[in-house]
Amino acid sequence: MIAIDAQQLSAIRGEGEAAYPHECCGALLGKIDGDTKRIAAILPIANAREEEERYHRFTITPEDMMRAELEARKMKLDVVGFYHSHPDHPATPSEYDREHALPFYSYVIVAVEKGRSARLTSWELTENRDKFKEETIWQ
Repeated sequence: MIAIDAQQLSAIRGEGEAAYPHECCGALLGKIDGDTKRIAAILPIANAREEEERYHRFTITPEDMMRAELEARKMKLDVVGFYHSHPDHPATPSEYDREHALPFYSYVIVAVEKGRSARLTSWELTENRDKFKEETIWQ
């Protein structure tokens, strides 16, 4: 389960709309509390993917990943997941998402249909990396 407040969800939706028709991305900073990832902050990250690919892919550079880790450490938090948008595509992970994901992390996806945010979901990759399981989002 992932616990994320309404303001953070709204910010993710807003980033998806602002980036449209490209994908937005960012890190989820928080703490693990039993089986729940409690999100304390989101960290927007510029999509480093080449311009012609940003409409259906995102890239987080190693430098941005390190910045996210350092920012989390300053706040006494951890990077517990990532978020991105799916412009004109459902809020379900693609095969590309699965191939580039790691177990443990939460992956929040917001569908953005014709510039407006729609369904928002969260997913966790199974340990054997063969599929995602949908996580409950608790506000």
